[in-house]
Amino acid sequence: MRRLLSFLLKAAISALLLYVSLRRVDLGGVAQRLGAVDLWWIAFVLVAMCVQIAMNALRWREIVAVCGASLSALTALRYTFIGQFFSQVLPSTVGGDAARIWLLARGGAGWPTSIYSILIDRVVGVAVLSTLVAVCLPWTLQLVHDPVAQAGLVVIGLGALFAAAVFLGLGIPNLWLMDRWWITRHLATASRLAWKLCRSAAGARVAVFAFCVHFLTVLATWGAARAIHASVDLVQMLFVVLPVIMVSTIPVSIAGWGVRESAMVLAFSYAGLAESDGLIVSLLYGAANLSVGAIGGAVWVASGYRWSSVKKLETETLSQEHTGP
Repeated sequence: MRRLLSFLLKAAISALLLYVSLRRVDLGGVAQRLGAVDLWWIAFVLVAMCVQIAMNALRWREIVAVCGASLSALTALRYTFIGQFFSQVLPSTVGGDAARIWLLARGGAGWPTSIYSILIDRVVGVAVLSTLVAVCLPWTLQLVHDPVAQAGLVVIGLGALFAAAVFLGLGIPNLWLMDRWWITRHLATASRLAWKLCRSAAGARVAVFAFCVHFLTVLATWGAARAIHASVDLVQMLFVVLPVIMVSTIPVSIAGWGVRESAMVLAFSYAGLAESDGLIVSLLYGAANLSVGAIGGAVWVASGYRWSSVKKLETETLSQEHTGP
């Protein structure tokens, strides 16, 4: 019942935010421009997102190795594609991260290593994204003149960096408070593994992969803008899209739908760009995510898994989340 209520709440938030976003633009004009989309640029977006999946897989593989398990590049790619599929079709119950945890654990790495690797992978992704947002702030604030929006950008960029620093602080040796409960003990262990990653040569590779992942997101959204002949260049997309992606990672909607569209429309508006362009770019980006997710679904079936395994995936993963690894 609790999971059903969570799903309904997220669906309601997605629907409400999509409704608000659609009300801000001329729907007739949006439909007309969607009908004239340049398919070559859409193909460019899909290729960029598939390369992004590969970069994600290579980043995660390095983290898994630091956590003490082995994962081949091909297997990491397969699991990551499958995770992309579940992040699109079952965001309220399983999700892409839980799918990767389940697959890695069932592959022999064990639950603790699997959970630690995904947690660190998430922290790395957010930390690098927030670093990019913070570095771009001087130029982004020149583009965005609204004082409320400027304050929001500063809070988003620096707040996420602070959260990443707090996570690293949990691994400080002899921090007795972290040994009192099972969840804090495992957070401390994950934090120490993150410190180990930072001190290793793999840390530099992980940072490069993370940067490539975020740059490919900007490249994909720029390609979506080019597909509708929007008057926006790659540099503008860099300053506008990164904060939008950070906001859309907040798990309050279905696969980011609604949150991403609202944030993109507002970001385009604050930057002096057409709001309708922001909405269309976000819709095309979301549709491309669904398309790449469909590839992951095909990989799931080709890997020999059955749809009856979905319930087992959900049950085992949720059990580990409630009892600890």
